[in-house]
Amino acid sequence: MKNLPLLFTGIFFCLAFSFSGLILSSLIQYGHLEPVTEFVNHPDSGEQIPGAFVEIGGHWVEGVNQPDEQTFPIPSVGLAQQGKQIYIEMGCLYCHSQQVRRKGFGADFERGWGERQTVPRDYILQERVLLGTSRTGPDLMSIGMRQPSAEWHNLHLFNPQITSPGSIMPPFRFLYRTQKIGDTPSPDALKIPDEFPDDQPPPGYEIVPTDRGKALVAYMLSLKLNYELPESRFSQ
Repeated sequence: MKNLPLLFTGIFFCLAFSFSGLILSSLIQYGHLEPVTEFVNHPDSGEQIPGAFVEIGGHWVEGVNQPDEQTFPIPSVGLAQQGKQIYIEMGCLYCHSQQVRRKGFGADFERGWGERQTVPRDYILQERVLLGTSRTGPDLMSIGMRQPSAEWHNLHLFNPQITSPGSIMPPFRFLYRTQKIGDTPSPDALKIPDEFPDDQPPPGYEIVPTDRGKALVAYMLSLKLNYELPESRFSQ
Protein backbone atom coordinates (compact mmCIF):
# COMPACT_ATOMS: atom_id res chain seq x y z
CA MET A 1 0.00 0.00 0.00
CA LYS A 2 2.93 2.34 0.58
CA ASN A 3 3.48 2.48 -3.21
CA LEU A 4 -0.14 3.40 -3.92
CA PRO A 5 0.59 7.13 -4.52
CA LEU A 6 3.37 6.20 -6.90
CA LEU A 7 1.01 3.86 -8.75
CA PHE A 8 -1.67 6.54 -9.10
CA THR A 9 0.94 9.05 -10.22
CA GLY A 10 2.11 6.67 -12.92
CA ILE A 11 -1.45 6.06 -14.10
CA PHE A 12 -2.13 9.79 -14.14
CA PHE A 13 0.90 10.54 -16.30
CA CYS A 14 0.08 7.69 -18.67
CA LEU A 15 -3.42 9.06 -19.19
CA ALA A 16 -2.09 12.61 -19.47
CA PHE A 17 0.45 11.66 -22.13
CA SER A 18 -2.16 9.69 -24.06
CA PHE A 19 -4.63 12.57 -23.90
CA SER A 20 -1.98 15.03 -25.01
CA GLY A 21 -0.80 12.86 -27.86
CA LEU A 22 -4.17 11.82 -29.23
CA ILE A 23 -6.52 14.67 -28.35
CA LEU A 24 -4.57 17.85 -27.71
CA SER A 25 -2.16 17.42 -30.61
CA SER A 26 -5.11 16.85 -32.97
CA LEU A 27 -6.91 19.93 -31.68
CA ILE A 28 -3.76 22.01 -32.10
CA GLN A 29 -3.43 20.89 -35.73
CA TYR A 30 -7.11 20.90 -36.71
CA GLY A 31 -8.95 23.06 -34.21
CA HIS A 32 -8.58 26.46 -35.89
CA LEU A 33 -8.53 25.30 -39.51
CA GLU A 34 -11.40 26.01 -41.91
CA PRO A 35 -12.01 25.40 -45.62
CA VAL A 36 -10.55 28.08 -47.87
CA THR A 37 -12.12 29.99 -50.71
CA GLU A 38 -11.36 29.57 -54.39
CA PHE A 39 -10.68 33.29 -54.93
CA VAL A 40 -9.19 36.25 -53.12
CA ASN A 41 -11.00 39.58 -53.53
CA HIS A 42 -8.61 42.43 -54.28
CA PRO A 43 -8.88 44.86 -51.33
CA ASP A 44 -9.05 47.92 -53.64
CA SER A 45 -10.68 46.89 -56.91
CA GLY A 46 -12.74 43.97 -55.61
CA GLU A 47 -11.43 41.85 -58.49
CA GLN A 48 -11.56 38.13 -57.84
CA ILE A 49 -8.10 36.64 -58.12
CA PRO A 50 -7.88 32.83 -58.42
CA GLY A 51 -6.17 31.20 -55.47
CA ALA A 52 -6.65 30.79 -51.77
CA PHE A 53 -3.58 32.80 -50.85
CA VAL A 54 -2.20 35.36 -53.30
CA GLU A 55 0.42 38.10 -53.20
CA ILE A 56 -1.02 41.62 -53.59
CA GLY A 57 1.21 44.66 -53.29
CA GLY A 58 3.98 42.70 -51.67
CA HIS A 59 1.71 41.18 -49.04
CA TRP A 60 0.13 37.75 -48.93
CA VAL A 61 -3.65 37.93 -48.66
CA GLU A 62 -5.86 35.00 -47.69
CA GLY A 63 -9.35 34.66 -49.16
CA VAL A 64 -12.43 35.04 -46.98
CA ASN A 65 -15.19 32.50 -47.47
CA GLN A 66 -18.34 33.92 -49.01
CA PRO A 67 -21.85 32.39 -48.96
CA ASP A 68 -22.53 29.96 -51.82
CA GLU A 69 -18.88 30.03 -52.88
CA GLN A 70 -16.92 26.87 -53.56
CA THR A 71 -14.45 26.14 -50.82
CA PHE A 72 -11.69 23.58 -50.40
CA PRO A 73 -11.21 20.82 -49.46
CA ILE A 74 -14.39 19.34 -50.88
CA PRO A 75 -16.00 16.63 -48.72
CA SER A 76 -17.04 13.27 -50.15
CA VAL A 77 -20.82 13.13 -50.58
CA GLY A 78 -23.43 10.85 -52.10
CA LEU A 79 -22.12 7.82 -53.98
CA ALA A 80 -18.49 8.77 -53.28
CA GLN A 81 -19.22 8.80 -49.54
CA GLN A 82 -20.72 5.32 -49.83
CA GLY A 83 -17.63 4.25 -51.73
CA LYS A 84 -15.40 5.46 -48.93
CA GLN A 85 -17.15 3.06 -46.56
CA ILE A 86 -16.51 0.19 -48.98
CA TYR A 87 -12.87 1.29 -49.25
CA ILE A 88 -12.66 0.94 -45.46
CA GLU A 89 -14.53 -2.37 -45.31
CA MET A 90 -12.26 -3.98 -47.91
CA GLY A 91 -9.13 -2.83 -46.10
CA CYS A 92 -7.70 -0.80 -49.00
CA LEU A 93 -6.00 1.48 -46.49
CA TYR A 94 -3.69 -1.36 -45.47
CA CYS A 95 -1.93 -1.18 -48.85
CA HIS A 96 -2.61 2.39 -49.99
CA SER A 97 -1.86 5.68 -48.26
CA GLN A 98 -3.57 9.03 -48.78
CA GLN A 99 -0.82 11.49 -47.92
CA VAL A 100 1.72 13.16 -50.19
CA ARG A 101 5.04 13.94 -48.59
CA ARG A 102 6.79 17.22 -49.21
CA LYS A 103 9.55 17.56 -51.75
CA GLY A 104 12.80 16.07 -50.57
CA PHE A 105 11.08 13.43 -48.41
CA GLY A 106 10.70 10.36 -50.57
CA ALA A 107 9.83 10.30 -54.26
CA ASP A 108 6.12 11.21 -54.13
CA PHE A 109 6.50 14.12 -56.56
CA GLU A 110 8.70 12.15 -58.93
CA ARG A 111 6.07 9.40 -58.99
CA GLY A 112 3.36 11.93 -59.81
CA TRP A 113 1.33 11.23 -56.69
CA GLY A 114 0.54 14.92 -56.14
CA GLU A 115 1.48 18.47 -57.12
CA ARG A 116 1.98 19.54 -53.52
CA GLN A 117 2.34 17.99 -50.09
CA THR A 118 -0.77 17.29 -48.05
CA VAL A 119 -1.33 19.19 -44.82
CA PRO A 120 -3.81 18.86 -41.90
CA ARG A 121 -6.33 21.22 -43.59
CA ASP A 122 -6.77 18.67 -46.39
CA TYR A 123 -8.44 16.32 -43.91
CA ILE A 124 -10.59 18.61 -41.76
CA LEU A 125 -13.88 17.56 -43.39
CA GLN A 126 -13.20 13.85 -43.14
CA GLU A 127 -14.98 12.03 -40.36
CA ARG A 128 -12.38 9.31 -40.61
CA VAL A 129 -8.97 10.14 -42.04
CA LEU A 130 -7.47 7.33 -44.12
CA LEU A 131 -3.78 8.13 -44.10
CA GLY A 132 -2.98 4.44 -44.52
CA THR A 133 -0.56 2.15 -42.75
CA SER A 134 1.80 1.17 -45.58
CA ARG A 135 2.54 1.72 -49.24
CA THR A 136 2.36 -1.70 -50.80
CA GLY A 137 0.46 0.09 -53.57
CA PRO A 138 0.70 3.70 -54.78
CA ASP A 139 -0.62 6.66 -52.82
CA LEU A 140 -4.24 7.46 -53.75
CA MET A 141 -4.58 11.05 -52.53
CA SER A 142 -4.87 12.28 -56.14
CA ILE A 143 -5.85 9.09 -57.99
CA GLY A 144 -8.95 10.86 -59.35
CA MET A 145 -6.63 13.21 -61.25
CA ARG A 146 -4.09 10.61 -62.38
CA GLN A 147 -6.77 8.23 -63.60
CA PRO A 148 -9.95 10.23 -64.31
CA SER A 149 -11.63 7.40 -66.25
CA ALA A 150 -14.27 5.24 -64.54
CA GLU A 151 -13.60 2.54 -67.14
CA TRP A 152 -9.94 2.39 -66.11
CA HIS A 153 -10.86 1.90 -62.44
CA ASN A 154 -13.43 -0.76 -63.24
CA LEU A 155 -10.96 -2.75 -65.31
CA HIS A 156 -8.30 -2.29 -62.64
CA LEU A 157 -10.56 -3.60 -59.88
CA PHE A 158 -11.85 -6.47 -62.02
CA ASN A 159 -8.36 -7.58 -63.06
CA PRO A 160 -5.39 -5.33 -62.19
CA GLN A 161 -3.27 -7.06 -64.86
CA ILE A 162 -5.36 -5.42 -67.58
CA THR A 163 -4.36 -1.89 -66.62
CA SER A 164 -1.20 -2.51 -64.57
CA PRO A 165 0.76 -5.54 -65.80
CA GLY A 166 2.77 -7.09 -62.99
CA SER A 167 0.62 -5.57 -60.25
CA ILE A 168 0.41 -7.61 -57.02
CA MET A 169 -3.03 -6.22 -56.22
CA PRO A 170 -5.66 -8.98 -56.05
CA PRO A 171 -8.71 -8.83 -58.34
CA PHE A 172 -12.00 -7.69 -56.79
CA ARG A 173 -14.34 -9.54 -59.13
CA PHE A 174 -17.03 -9.81 -56.51
CA LEU A 175 -17.70 -6.14 -57.19
CA TYR A 176 -18.94 -7.15 -60.65
CA ARG A 177 -21.63 -9.41 -62.01
CA THR A 178 -22.33 -11.12 -65.31
CA GLN A 179 -25.72 -10.44 -66.87
CA LYS A 180 -27.49 -11.24 -70.10
CA ILE A 181 -27.38 -8.42 -72.62
CA GLY A 182 -30.79 -6.85 -73.08
CA ASP A 183 -32.03 -4.92 -76.09
CA THR A 184 -28.85 -2.85 -75.97
CA PRO A 185 -25.56 -3.35 -74.09
CA SER A 186 -25.29 -1.60 -70.74
CA PRO A 187 -23.24 1.64 -70.89
CA ASP A 188 -21.47 0.33 -67.76
CA ALA A 189 -20.37 -2.93 -69.40
CA LEU A 190 -16.64 -3.59 -69.08
CA LYS A 191 -14.67 -3.46 -72.32
CA ILE A 192 -12.20 -6.24 -71.62
CA PRO A 193 -9.30 -6.37 -74.11
CA ASP A 194 -9.04 -9.40 -76.37
CA GLU A 195 -5.66 -10.17 -74.79
CA PHE A 196 -7.54 -11.49 -71.75
CA PRO A 197 -9.79 -14.22 -73.18
CA ASP A 198 -10.31 -15.87 -69.78
CA ASP A 199 -11.96 -12.69 -68.49
CA GLN A 200 -14.43 -12.41 -71.36
CA PRO A 201 -18.13 -13.04 -70.55
CA PRO A 202 -19.98 -15.81 -72.42
CA PRO A 203 -21.54 -14.82 -75.77
CA GLY A 204 -24.69 -12.79 -75.20
CA TYR A 205 -23.59 -11.70 -71.72
CA GLU A 206 -21.78 -8.69 -70.30
CA ILE A 207 -19.92 -7.86 -67.08
CA VAL A 208 -21.13 -4.78 -65.19
CA PRO A 209 -20.22 -3.26 -61.81
CA THR A 210 -22.45 -3.90 -58.83
CA ASP A 211 -23.72 -1.00 -56.75
CA ARG A 212 -20.73 -1.47 -54.44
CA GLY A 213 -18.35 -1.39 -57.41
CA LYS A 214 -19.91 1.82 -58.73
CA ALA A 215 -19.65 3.44 -55.31
CA LEU A 216 -15.98 2.47 -54.89
CA VAL A 217 -15.11 3.85 -58.33
CA ALA A 218 -16.99 7.08 -57.53
CA TYR A 219 -14.86 7.42 -54.40
CA MET A 220 -11.65 6.84 -56.37
CA LEU A 221 -12.65 9.53 -58.87
CA SER A 222 -13.39 11.98 -56.04
CA LEU A 223 -9.83 11.79 -54.66
CA LYS A 224 -8.20 14.92 -56.06
CA LEU A 225 -5.54 17.31 -54.90
CA ASN A 226 -6.18 20.02 -57.48
CA TYR A 227 -6.45 23.03 -55.18
CA GLU A 228 -3.98 25.12 -53.23
CA LEU A 229 -4.02 25.96 -49.56
CA PRO A 230 -2.31 28.90 -47.87
CA GLU A 231 0.12 26.56 -46.18
CA SER A 232 0.69 24.28 -49.17
CA ARG A 233 0.94 25.60 -52.72
CA PHE A 234 1.89 23.97 -55.99
CA SER A 235 5.06 26.03 -56.27
CA GLN A 236 6.45 24.70 -52.99
